[in-house]
Amino acid sequence: MKKWIIVGIVIVAVVASGFVIRAINRPPFMQNRDGEMMVMKPVIYLYPQDEMDIEVSIELAGEFDCTYPQYDNGWRVRANPDGRIINYADNQEYSYLFWDAVMDLDYDFSRGFVVRGADTAVFLQEKLKIMGLTPKEYNEFIVYWLPQMQKNEYNLISFQGEAYTDCAKLNISPEPDSVLRVFMAYKPLKEWANIPEQKLDGFERKGFAVIEWGGAEVSE
Repeated sequence: MKKWIIVGIVIVAVVASGFVIRAINRPPFMQNRDGEMMVMKPVIYLYPQDEMDIEVSIELAGEFDCTYPQYDNGWRVRANPDGRIINYADNQEYSYLFWDAVMDLDYDFSRGFVVRGADTAVFLQEKLKIMGLTPKEYNEFIVYWLPQMQKNEYNLISFQGEAYTDCAKLNISPEPDSVLRVFMAYKPLKEWANIPEQKLDGFERKGFAVIEWGGAEVSE
């Protein structure tokens, strides 16, 4: 089983209207000291329908590499409908909760899409909309991932399900009314390859919704 650093997540807890706030960016891909792949950006945004205390924790098949604010067996925050988060540990205001980690994870590429690098933006606009992201959410996704992906001749793209969620279990209390976790894994290719197309499901947002997006570049 391969180890990868997972840094590809944006988790957005939103009201039913789908209002979200801007995600942050991090530096381009890096290698950790063991040469393991670094992929980008777990960020958690909280949008309850009413101001409330929320506890967030993540069960990892691996170890955290960096968290902000500091993760101490989870985060306990006061979240506001406009997205502002007050972290009880330091009484500071944050727009998000950030983490990355080294994880044991085998990606599933049995089905997916082979896309020309130059066509990446159009592809992601279409597929992320189908999966249930709002324009603001999928535009933020694209702005982050496009610089890495468009330079490749082709990309093999597969949206992960249990292969990802079983290794990064998300716990939120109070429990959200609906949860969407979108995690993209991709491999740069030199030439087009034939692969069975992946079926993508839609999503219905209800009440206090949690929306997660992220991704990883996978190298052989």
